[in-house]
Amino acid sequence: MARRSRGAVSINPRSAQNMSTRPSDFSKKNPVKTFGVLGAVASIVICLFIQLPGLDAAGTRMFGIFLAAILLWVTEAVPLAGTAVLVIFLEVLLISDHALLDVGDGAPTYTKFFGALANPVIILFLGGFMVADGAAKYKLDRALSAVLLRPFIGKPRLTVLGVMLITAIMSMFMSNTATTATMFAVMMPVITALPEGKARTGIALSIPVAANVGGIGTPVGTPPNAIALGALENAGLAVTFLQWMLAAVPLMLVLLALSWAFIAWRYIPVDATFDIDTSARFERSRNAVIFYVVAGLTILLWMTESLHHVSANIVGFLPVVILLMAKVMSGDDLRALDWPVLWLVAGGIALGSGVAATGLDKWMLGSIQWASIPGALLIFVLALVGWVTSNVISHSASANLLIPMGMGLATTVSTSAAEIAIVIALGCSLGMCLPISTPPNAIAYSTGTTPTREMAVVGIVVGVVGIILLAFVAPLTWSAIGVM
Repeated sequence: MARRSRGAVSINPRSAQNMSTRPSDFSKKNPVKTFGVLGAVASIVICLFIQLPGLDAAGTRMFGIFLAAILLWVTEAVPLAGTAVLVIFLEVLLISDHALLDVGDGAPTYTKFFGALANPVIILFLGGFMVADGAAKYKLDRALSAVLLRPFIGKPRLTVLGVMLITAIMSMFMSNTATTATMFAVMMPVITALPEGKARTGIALSIPVAANVGGIGTPVGTPPNAIALGALENAGLAVTFLQWMLAAVPLMLVLLALSWAFIAWRYIPVDATFDIDTSARFERSRNAVIFYVVAGLTILLWMTESLHHVSANIVGFLPVVILLMAKVMSGDDLRALDWPVLWLVAGGIALGSGVAATGLDKWMLGSIQWASIPGALLIFVLALVGWVTSNVISHSASANLLIPMGMGLATTVSTSAAEIAIVIALGCSLGMCLPISTPPNAIAYSTGTTPTREMAVVGIVVGVVGIILLAFVAPLTWSAIGVM
């Protein structure tokens, strides 16, 4: 058994969530934030009094809401979840059947927008959060990561592969932030014991890269996945948990292997030595055992949805009910869940509903002859736009803005709405070039072991390779196995 290294650090996943700050967070008086607020207000006010050609009153107001959401999400003038609930409220006030101003016949019901807060996809993510938080509470994540690392100890590059593989698997079912915090808690003694240089940087970079890539593997892996599922469900298109995995896991594994090969080649000397503590202790209390059974059953039911035909959304409520009733998780645990992310996803669902209900999507996309663009090139452009924007604004905000518009293309091109939504969601999840791009990157940067330049190099290589695979290779496999 390896010796326990000194200098271990503990990173709280919840405080780590707040490490993903944008430059605008460091100053209370920021002209970018001021521009965002003023621009959002102006967009809404102008669209209340000026009707755009080709749009009715509801469509014009929805355009104002859409512009306001873009400005607020991009500038982060207010918290992301705050913009999400503002979108819902403005849709109720301005374009629903209970609008303060006349909308005309056929207005969407106000319950359609409020219902986004309890959309089945929100319930699915709620169950995922409950399982992830329970794993942290009963230290299942730490114990599993230590046990799974044992076969990879000995050769440095093989050890890095093990770290990345375990991180990716955990991030398929836990939040990327919590997974990254857990793996850094396990690996930080190893990292700090190494001299400053490439090996230290390589190990530190391997964790956020694997967490970001691994999150694309399941619907509960990252918020853009949930946003895509919610948009598809609103459009009457069902993508099962297993179908998503069949579409995303092969891409995830290939990209993970290529990322490891690049990091190992660039950073990890073949003669490096790592001293990793792989001791593990699984709790055996009543509550811990109940949690193990419930978490395992939930994941099993998610992956066998096509056999028992119980929606993954319904299964997602199972751990919430059982864990609370059995007192395995408490009201305090429930309050500690990442509710801002859930409300952010709900805001994206409501935004997509409003864009579709008012015909705004057709109006915005109607000026370009999309049908004349080759399908592969279109998919590449959509994935590229998602990747570029998610490097500078949050992945969730990028997905919220791009997925509704992208799905509107399905009526004019041969590519299906499901394929478009999944491509954009996965493209957004690959944005990892900067410390501000994603919480895992922020955690890695906060350790002082990952220079921004090296993070950008790895992020660009992984992102560009991922976009090429996503645009030109993955759709071929989707068609071959019949998941689209």
